[in-house]
Amino acid sequence: MIRVGIVGGTGYTGVELLRLLAQHPEVELRAITSRSEAGMSVAKMFPSLRGRVEIAFSTPEESQLEECDAVFFATPHGVAMSQARELLAAGVKILDLAADFRLQDTAEFEKWYGMAHSCPDILREAIYGLAEINREKIKNARVVGLAGCYPTSVQLGYAPLLSPRSTSTGQLVDTSSLIADSKSGVSGAGRKAEVATLLAEASDNFKAYGVAGHRHLPEIKQGLRAIAGHDAIGLTFVPHLVPMIRGIHSTLYAKILPAGMQVDYQRLYENFYEGEPFVDVMPANSHPETRSVRGSNQLRIAVHRPGGADTLVILVVEDNLVKGASGQAVQCLNLMFGLPEDMGLQQIALMP
Repeated sequence: MIRVGIVGGTGYTGVELLRLLAQHPEVELRAITSRSEAGMSVAKMFPSLRGRVEIAFSTPEESQLEECDAVFFATPHGVAMSQARELLAAGVKILDLAADFRLQDTAEFEKWYGMAHSCPDILREAIYGLAEINREKIKNARVVGLAGCYPTSVQLGYAPLLSPRSTSTGQLVDTSSLIADSKSGVSGAGRKAEVATLLAEASDNFKAYGVAGHRHLPEIKQGLRAIAGHDAIGLTFVPHLVPMIRGIHSTLYAKILPAGMQVDYQRLYENFYEGEPFVDVMPANSHPETRSVRGSNQLRIAVHRPGGADTLVILVVEDNLVKGASGQAVQCLNLMFGLPEDMGLQQIALMP
């Protein structure tokens, strides 16, 4: 059994981790930390876990995280890097759901997250936690910085177009003018009191935000550059808040270059993701819905070429709390410990 601890288990990604790990046949939950809720049973805060999770919240000092095999950080940015060195010295593997180990450029991290990086040496060895792209590297990682929710949908949506596996005979699309139009439910903002996510503010309303710049933009561009194997990536990324609890829908646009005009893009995507347990390339002319992935680790993609013209439209849906966060973390845990990648992640989406 893998002995697992969770730092910061009172938010939405924390309770999703608990839900998934409580059903995992090879995981033993050893500790979950929260200074404010220390001593309270997990089941009291989250009645959905009654009979499934018997432990109580504890302070970090009481939790004995160094006795775990792996520790998840479902915390604000900056917490994981403050504890990483001590845990690694104890032989503990780290999976961070915040941004501490995503951006390899420390100046970019400081710009977007407002703090200096405290362990750039550990950052250099950290592996970006997007299993479909970095599977082999994750298997040997000590530190995984899990991909963000928006970045997961955008990178997996564009990957078949950019990967050298597809571009050996020439670039298929203009990578200098990519557009990602993404929408997320309010749970993406976290479990905190905030005016923008109040029922009277978010319900019956739809708006864009972060158009001038969003902290996920440098992460997405870093990932797309790595997938493409070159730096000529230009991306316009516009996130939106929609009046639903969970789910992400990204509509991606790309201009087809002459070398790509005769390509069968439906087949390209199907071949690229063949055998992937959590990526579903839907039949031609499909329109995936966020509710088709709610509560599951599935990501669904549909490929369109309106009118047979020179623009591709890629539709991507995921549950921002599962494939966009906690499910992806468990997927990476499985890889790090040599388990089947889909272990504990076979939940079917909730309908309706």
